[in-house]
Amino acid sequence: MANASITDFNQNLLTFLDKSPTPFHAVKTMTECLKQNGFRALDEKAAWGQLSAGRYYVTRNESSIVAFNLPEAPLAETGFHMVGAHTDSPCLQVKPQPEKVKHSLWQLGVEVYGGALLNPWFDRDLSMAGRVSYVDSQQQIKHTLIDFNKAIAVIPSLAIHLDREANKNRTINAQDHLPPIIMQVNKDDKKDFRDLLLQQVKKQSPALDISKVLDYEISLYDTQTAAMTGLNDDFISSARLDNLLSCYVGMSALLDGSDNVASLLICTDHEEVGSMSTSGAQGSLLESILMRLCPEIESHHRMLQQSIMISADNAHAIHPNYVDKHDAEHGPKLNKGPVIKTNANQRYATNSETSAYFRQMCEQEAVPVQDFVVRSDMACGSTIGPLTASALGVRTLDIGVPTLAMHSIRELAGSQDATMLNKVLTKFFN
Repeated sequence: MANASITDFNQNLLTFLDKSPTPFHAVKTMTECLKQNGFRALDEKAAWGQLSAGRYYVTRNESSIVAFNLPEAPLAETGFHMVGAHTDSPCLQVKPQPEKVKHSLWQLGVEVYGGALLNPWFDRDLSMAGRVSYVDSQQQIKHTLIDFNKAIAVIPSLAIHLDREANKNRTINAQDHLPPIIMQVNKDDKKDFRDLLLQQVKKQSPALDISKVLDYEISLYDTQTAAMTGLNDDFISSARLDNLLSCYVGMSALLDGSDNVASLLICTDHEEVGSMSTSGAQGSLLESILMRLCPEIESHHRMLQQSIMISADNAHAIHPNYVDKHDAEHGPKLNKGPVIKTNANQRYATNSETSAYFRQMCEQEAVPVQDFVVRSDMACGSTIGPLTASALGVRTLDIGVPTLAMHSIRELAGSQDATMLNKVLTKFFN
């Protein structure tokens, strides 16, 4: 990957984005790539014993993943070079009892996941994907991924003729205004969303032994594919850039990492809703794996103090139409390099020690580096960085690629920034 051209790297990134409409699909896509590059799967339920030097990965809930390279050298002496990102993005999720039929139109009840910008979801060609839990003919509970992979839903806007103030003050009621239309039906038709999923699974996987759908985690997504945009292909436009871009860049760097460096990539779910889950950054996933890799208590604490974590999560690029929303001296620009994110109130985990470390790596790789600090009169978001730093006591910094329209159904990043970040993270893993 390190020697691939910018164009090739970005095309592979676009493919990854399109294949990953949900965290489940992102992890599946990543595991396939890791296996092709010699990483071996570990099962958390199995006994690991003393692992030999090599490359491994672990998944939890099928939506979070940890991949790592284990060298010959003792971990207490080397520590881990770690990169953290998250697999989830703001979206609309289908409710457990979603069926709504109004005026011969079948709609689905949805719930807003994370801090989504809602207006851009209207008038889009939407599809659905996620995980389905089912019973087979032997009454065994199993799970499979599903993707309708075509436009099957839409949330129509209300015509401006019926709301003359729409361009001034239209507000969105998430309960009333967001249910998408998926089908026209007869008045007395009884619709069952689980049966719809059952038929789609059978169509998608004819050989699968499935008798009944019990439950599901299904999200809507925009069918418009990721693309290079701009007259000179200056930009990447896609859904889920926050934060699948960081997942892909981190994985690419890990694949090019040295076998002699203890390196680790963790991509967790549920960051957009606080990370408090078994598969989120406030869960036990990373701590559990590090304990199993270095169980002796004295060596374990030495390993943690030798380690460093780079939390990679997109940063706010300065918006040319809303420059007053930025601190003038800390407004990152697209295609001007990765961004170090700092906050005096510890919403980011960066300190002078860790930022100096990252600046030096960027300087050694001839990669420009930028800074982001939120305006002093505005609230600051947060990342998995402070969660990891506080839970493990690992030196941590927060960085990211500058992005516009963050948390929209379609976001915008610079076409050069992902490759620049990849260059720095590859050095980090070497």
